[in-house]
Amino acid sequence: MRAITALFAATLLGGALPAAAQTPPLSVAPGGHYLLAGGKPFFWMGDTGWLLLSRTSRAEAERYLVTRKRQGFNVVQVMVLHTERMANPATGTALENGDPGRPRVTPGSDPARAGEYDYWDHLDWVAQRAEELGIYLALVPCWGSIADEGKLNPRNAAAYGRFLGERYGRRPNIIWLNGGDTRSEQRSIVWDALGAAIKQADPRHLMTFHPIGRTDSAWQFHTAPWLDFNMFQSGHRSYAQEGPSAHGEDNWRYVADDWVRVPAKPVIDGEPSYENIPHGLHEPAPQPRWQAADARRYAWWAVMAGAFGHTYGENHVMQFFTPGADTANFEPVTPWTEALEAPGANQMQFLRRLIESRPMLERVPDQSLIVGNGVRYERVLASRGRTYAFAYAYTGRTFTMRLGAVSGGQVRAQWYSPRDGAAVPIGTFPNRGVRRFDPPGNPAPGNDWVLVLDGVRAK
Repeated sequence: MRAITALFAATLLGGALPAAAQTPPLSVAPGGHYLLAGGKPFFWMGDTGWLLLSRTSRAEAERYLVTRKRQGFNVVQVMVLHTERMANPATGTALENGDPGRPRVTPGSDPARAGEYDYWDHLDWVAQRAEELGIYLALVPCWGSIADEGKLNPRNAAAYGRFLGERYGRRPNIIWLNGGDTRSEQRSIVWDALGAAIKQADPRHLMTFHPIGRTDSAWQFHTAPWLDFNMFQSGHRSYAQEGPSAHGEDNWRYVADDWVRVPAKPVIDGEPSYENIPHGLHEPAPQPRWQAADARRYAWWAVMAGAFGHTYGENHVMQFFTPGADTANFEPVTPWTEALEAPGANQMQFLRRLIESRPMLERVPDQSLIVGNGVRYERVLASRGRTYAFAYAYTGRTFTMRLGAVSGGQVRAQWYSPRDGAAVPIGTFPNRGVRRFDPPGNPAPGNDWVLVLDGVRAK
């Protein structure tokens, strides 16, 4: 096996992750496929911290946010209302009598003093602390089950949306995830009313729709005036548990579908299979759990296919599981404070580092680069810019690459490891014809590598 050398700054990455001291406003980049932050390219590296507001103290929320910042995350997806009884132990409930149209706001409360701040003061504090760490909060106003039960309805959705838009439209680090693990074709009038009301009160922040598993916001709301980018949930089922979905675990197919829609809108996988969660979530028989290798595969497949970023999730962290609690779901076994350091969580930064190391806005998916591609885990996903190309092989199998698609008389080739960010030099070759590339190690699921090609002037 070739010797592995760390080439982060000098030859591959061009420097470490930039320090983010603020959260400049997000916008859709020209062309419609990517995002800008303060006018500069922005790569969304998200985490699902769904129940952060209801199951953590401020000290615990601080620990979570600081850890995710260290690991390279810059977006956290959070539920505002998981149920109509949503509450934090230090603040009490969020709503009056479980009515989303009547948020329980305490006049004259002191957000800095425990016992004197309400639920919305607490969300204010979390948003402020995230901003200080350079993290955006992608807020789900209301989980889908609340609308299914009629608690959020056409009568109160607009009032709740105005409240959210007016209160959080002033914050610089807010993103809106309308919906909430729900079918977009059901209660559509409610989600339209909520999205329109938030957008009217807060036109500056981006918004999407978070759909149920194996579906895409584009299927119902692509042309909705309030939808700025698309989000799909590739879900937690394996190929063997496909059900009615034609895409299966191939989350890159959703990206490919959305890439060609008109008008062009950015797309992201907002909920792939979580690390350490059982396959299928609700299967009657014990199932294997998704591992770090699976989390990497979902991330790299989606981004190579043209997604503007990716959201990672970990079973124990997304629900902030504490042993002995009666709120456990999906067979948790590890305290969330330990699961924060799950391997996949620490490996997402290497995806962000590589993408940010090259001109981001010019990158396009290009499967024509791969000659004789495979299916399922054997598929190689590729994308390129004007002077560079990436090809991700989940199993580390040998594959053939078509050269000549990037500028330069020659190409300099390296293997990049999604597991630790290390690189293996390959060599420099004429930029023409086809060439077979053999990744380090023996082919196997999880022996994943990225081929990095950079065009260079011929000597």
